[in-house]
Amino acid sequence: MFRFIILAGYFELMAYLQISGKLDQYINVHYQYLAILSMVLAFVLAIVQLVLVLRNKENEHHEHGGDEHDHHLTKGYQKVSAYLLLALPILVGLFFPTISLDTTIVEAKGFNFPISKESVGDPDVQTQYLKPDTSIYFNASDYQEQMDTLLKKYDQQGTLKITEENYLEIMELIYNYPSAFIGRQVSYDGFIYNAKNEQSSDSFVFRFGIIHCVADSGVFGLRTKLPNSANYKNDTWVHIEGKIQSEYYQPFKRTLPFVEAEKVTSISAPQNQYVYRSF
Repeated sequence: MFRFIILAGYFELMAYLQISGKLDQYINVHYQYLAILSMVLAFVLAIVQLVLVLRNKENEHHEHGGDEHDHHLTKGYQKVSAYLLLALPILVGLFFPTISLDTTIVEAKGFNFPISKESVGDPDVQTQYLKPDTSIYFNASDYQEQMDTLLKKYDQQGTLKITEENYLEIMELIYNYPSAFIGRQVSYDGFIYNAKNEQSSDSFVFRFGIIHCVADSGVFGLRTKLPNSANYKNDTWVHIEGKIQSEYYQPFKRTLPFVEAEKVTSISAPQNQYVYRSF
């Protein structure tokens, strides 16, 4: 019976995340079909377990009858531990609320470039900053081929329009090939983060992004030189229009692309504040 309850719980949790729209805070929305598949499988397996329970109740007089018999887990604490581990994702989903990230996360952890491995306490997980890095998912030749294809895609005249759909791939290109974009007009949306350092206060315009899942999520965007009259607080959402430039950035001790903003407009935060990588 416990197996049926756990599988039914998986199904109900996934259905809740789908209906409530909170699934996009856990995984890349382009992989939503996998969540739907797991929900369907959990439902089918739950029905199978229910049928087995009913059959076992009819055959309780047999020596090995009963839903809770297990040839491998003979001790009570083993069964309890196994069921708790299986139920752990359900408990996390029920009792740990989801929240939208904001600049307090950046301030708490700071941000480095290009990546940091310490923020989640797992050396195999890379929390990324500024530049999305998908090279870890490809071999060198395949990654280069993908970058070359994308570079041709955006190697056009006119304003480089960065949208929610292409945000992460364009940011990766700008950081990989800054010389190809120097002097290019650009427009995009994001939230303001004012980074404090010993010499000055620098503004960045960011979006929180998910490449595959929250394990490789990060804060991505460009340092932005705002007009002298512009003064925005952290988490203010803005639409930026300006020109991509490049200069040495002392806090990171390296040359970084940045946006020389020509027009800044305050906007409302989007309903879904995350962006996702398409493959």
